[in-house]
Amino acid sequence: MTALCFDGRSVCVVTTNEPPALPPGEARIRMRLAGVCGTDLEIARGYLGFRGVLGHEFVGEVVEAASPGLQGARVVGAINCACQRCDFCSRGLPNHCPSRTVLGILGRDGVFQDTFTLPERNLYRVPDAVPDEHAVFAEPLAAACRVVEQVDIAPWQRVAVLGDGRIGVLCAYVLAEKSHSVTLFGRRPGRVPFPIAVEERPVPEQIRDRFAVVVEATGSPEGLAAALRLVEPLGTVVLKSTCAAPHATNLAPIVIDEVKVVGSRCGSLPAALELMAASRVPLASLISARISLADGAAALARAAEPGVLKVLIEGKPRP
Repeated sequence: MTALCFDGRSVCVVTTNEPPALPPGEARIRMRLAGVCGTDLEIARGYLGFRGVLGHEFVGEVVEAASPGLQGARVVGAINCACQRCDFCSRGLPNHCPSRTVLGILGRDGVFQDTFTLPERNLYRVPDAVPDEHAVFAEPLAAACRVVEQVDIAPWQRVAVLGDGRIGVLCAYVLAEKSHSVTLFGRRPGRVPFPIAVEERPVPEQIRDRFAVVVEATGSPEGLAAALRLVEPLGTVVLKSTCAAPHATNLAPIVIDEVKVVGSRCGSLPAALELMAASRVPLASLISARISLADGAAALARAAEPGVLKVLIEGKPRP
């Protein structure tokens, strides 16, 4: 067993003889491809105090399961593992279960290892027409879809995405399905092909335009303040970033302009898989590198380089 772990100080590849134990109701999954996320990089800087195996974006193959129909299936999975007993779970809100574990983020080892486990109820089959290189984006694409689950966006409303990194680009793709006017503010306009109507601009020094909805996806401590400068009165700011660094923001504009601020996390995997199956999102263009699990520390270092979008970690070939 090879795994990429964070011990609180550094990221390193470790080798053990035993695979993870298989809890009742869970499936054992062989990692085929995994994606390095901005949250992984923040965890390696101390975010949330996590210790253990990193990673939560994956496409894998079920190698052991109680349900016979799952054996051998190619799957992606919801990262929140809920208790199924509390008030939040009974209301259909498992992502907010106070007892939940979160894959590679909170109380549960992640996917940067040869095999890992997840509850069978968390798994979704990947359509045959969707290649691994696309399926591995299911979790972040679902997170982008969460924005339009939370905020009603009319076609005529002007929308901005602040930050042209991994999640920012995916949010721009998804938002362009709803709005006729999407602007992506970033540091490197033109590096990603947009077959849909997305205007790209460099991060503005002075704000001239205002937007009904602004999605903050910079991953920086200054992101919220910048989003508040872009949003129009009575508009909505959606926070997609996770950032370990401390920051202070003047919250007075939220009150003065009556701005709604929405935290946004995990979304619908079926919605993401549907987008993929319809081939409406050119995901392969976002892949910057593919690196083996044995060189996992190098994969995280590569993902942290300026201008790099998605770095994929490759699992071992099937025996």
